[in-house]
Amino acid sequence: MLTDPSLAWRLAEIARELATQSSRELTLQMVVDRAVETIPGCEFAGVSVRRGRGVVETLAATDPLVKIVDSLQYELREGPGLSAIWVDETYVISDMTTEARWPRWATRASRLGIRSVLSLRLATPADVIGGLNLYSSQLNSYTENSVDVAHMYALHAATALEVSSEVDGLRSALQSRHTIGIAQGILMKRYNLDVDGSFALLKRLSQDENRKLRDVAAQIVHNVQTL
Repeated sequence: MLTDPSLAWRLAEIARELATQSSRELTLQMVVDRAVETIPGCEFAGVSVRRGRGVVETLAATDPLVKIVDSLQYELREGPGLSAIWVDETYVISDMTTEARWPRWATRASRLGIRSVLSLRLATPADVIGGLNLYSSQLNSYTENSVDVAHMYALHAATALEVSSEVDGLRSALQSRHTIGIAQGILMKRYNLDVDGSFALLKRLSQDENRKLRDVAAQIVHNVQTL
């Protein structure tokens, strides 16, 4: 159990920092950077994010070694990070040389200098975002206290990532709407159309070209701007 008031304040400060980042990319990078600073025993950290159709990708890491070790999990289709996402929420490896649950991955990762691992699921009540992989070059790096701290940290990180995804989605939607509006204005002027007519023309172009409406609109705006 967490009983250190200073740690509680630290986690609260990190949660506030994560919430103020201007993009999901920056939030992801701060998640891994602060993980190394905050979770006892952690030397390297990475965030694995679920993509479509069961694909997992490392979108942020504190060291190139993390992406290499994570990529081995994806290549071999085994490892604590994948299991944390798909099977159970927490996995600890104290000694990679004796790890039997993921033998192929553990053997190759240990050759790269990884000795201990703590992998946790990043999830909100509504969705599983991915996993947080914490690596160490030392044996037995993760104590019971480390796991407790990591669990609390993962809760804050998952919430921040969920919020940043929603904000990025809203920004993208607003930008698309703005671009479509400009494109409508161009079509209205060029073809003497009203608002409904310009939107109908955009939809027809989108269907005829089998392209998204926002992409058709962006091309129209780009062509006018480059004349």
